[in-house]
Amino acid sequence: MAIDERTVQASDGSTVTVVRFRSGQVHFDLHDGATDPPSNGTTLGANAQSVVSAAERPILLAAFNGGFKVTTGSGGFEVNGHDLTPLLPGMATMAINASGAAAIGVWGTAGFPAPTQQIVSARQNLPPLVQNGQASPNISDVTAWGAMLGPGPAVARSSLGEDANGDLLYAASMSAIPADLASALIGAGAVVAMELDINPYWVQLDAAAVPGGTLAAEIPGQQRPADQYLVGWTRDFVTVLAGGVPPMAPG
Repeated sequence: MAIDERTVQASDGSTVTVVRFRSGQVHFDLHDGATDPPSNGTTLGANAQSVVSAAERPILLAAFNGGFKVTTGSGGFEVNGHDLTPLLPGMATMAINASGAAAIGVWGTAGFPAPTQQIVSARQNLPPLVQNGQASPNISDVTAWGAMLGPGPAVARSSLGEDANGDLLYAASMSAIPADLASALIGAGAVVAMELDINPYWVQLDAAAVPGGTLAAEIPGQQRPADQYLVGWTRDFVTVLAGGVPPMAPG
């Protein structure tokens, strides 16, 4: 099974949804948003536009939100070999190679990425939420994890991790603190993870039961419609596509 899902309870009694994308059964594309990150006139491939491409639709299994706006200084953005915002050392990073295999790591540390990994797309967002299977030392400082809409500290939050098998794990809730995401990811086996976007308008995961099937909203209470990425979106996102590719070469 290419995708599986579990639900765990957050500290305030709400739920965190954790979805696993299995390495060797899926591959990924990073998409630029219509307005953010700004493309600055760069011509991007069809698989990197602000809408799911025609070639992706028949094999689309899921799509999920990216990270903060680039103006926050939370990290860089590279898509199909084009550096739209400089990548920064020490930032948690989703990296994708030319085959569509993906990995999570801390840019510029512990040999990530290695030259053999041939990274073509990368999305950074803040220092790691989880590293070496442990929550960040700053996990309790909610101000370190983005500006919150509303009183906080429990707001809509999303994250992305990787387990020891190379599977990616997306975890999100419409009411969570950073520690809730870290706990849910570690409980699902994540050894490294990054926070993605936060606040209600941006947190979104849509998935289909079969490749190319009808997408359904997966995070209870998410505000955007399940076809948002099919019609186009202002912010960056990631598509999860059926079809296994070789795992990214180790660093």
